[in-house]
Amino acid sequence: MNRILSLTIALTLFLPALHGADDYAPGPDSQPNPDVPKGKVIQMPPWTDSKVFPGTKRDWWIYVPSQYQPSQPACAMVFCDGAGFVKPDGAFRVPVVFDNLIARHEIPVTLGIFINPGAFPALQSGQKDRSNRSFEYDSLGDRYARFLLEEILPEVRKEYQISEAPGDLALCGNSSGGICAFTAAWEHPERFGKVISHIGSFTNIRGGHVYPALVRETKDKPRPIRVFLQDGSNDLDNLHGNWPLANQEMAAALKFAGYDYQFVLGEGGHSGKHGGSIFPETLRWIWRDHPRR
Repeated sequence: MNRILSLTIALTLFLPALHGADDYAPGPDSQPNPDVPKGKVIQMPPWTDSKVFPGTKRDWWIYVPSQYQPSQPACAMVFCDGAGFVKPDGAFRVPVVFDNLIARHEIPVTLGIFINPGAFPALQSGQKDRSNRSFEYDSLGDRYARFLLEEILPEVRKEYQISEAPGDLALCGNSSGGICAFTAAWEHPERFGKVISHIGSFTNIRGGHVYPALVRETKDKPRPIRVFLQDGSNDLDNLHGNWPLANQEMAAALKFAGYDYQFVLGEGGHSGKHGGSIFPETLRWIWRDHPRR
């Protein structure tokens, strides 16, 4: 089965030749199935009392699969820029995909935690809130990981049982959210064991271009994290760097250092279309050896 999954993912390297740039669409696993039990999406009260990012507010949601049982701790996946991932008609349609794959026992029972970046409320009427996204997502260090470990996950655990095993906690994001997901696992691999990065910004926005060198330095003792990278050959090229080249450098570094990784390069631009079209297969790969309940 693993050989089949690997072959399926590898084939996506060649499928873009049949598409125009970013001409990708969600497949059957991303469509609602009336025969599949539906989980519930709960919009949580806005998070406004952060100690790690003081003064910010943010929206967030929790997806709870119908198979969740309080007596059995579930896996969990945290999504940066959560509003885009939780949308039922977006590029990723995570609740729909989770419903389908959990029902077929292709991924474990997994809670989704969808978190928007923080924003500072406008001081005057008519002004816009000031986004804190780049500071939270593009910065190196463990600040965002601490935000999850000290604030969000304890709040979720007040209502739901989540496994403490690092292999049961995954992170996912697009663009700056992709490097944020990697940074959190990189800083705390004892807590987060899996990373999915789409069109990840491993460029010099706030120093993220150093990661390939840092990864290579761990060759003698790789961090225990599994990493999935996706990008498109028509992704960004600007003063911060070249996104396709940066992701290829990350993939080469992960290979050199002996990490459990997968890299899929399509023809897309800086969007979630390609990542969304292969997202069900990505989940099968990232959870490929997890015990099924």
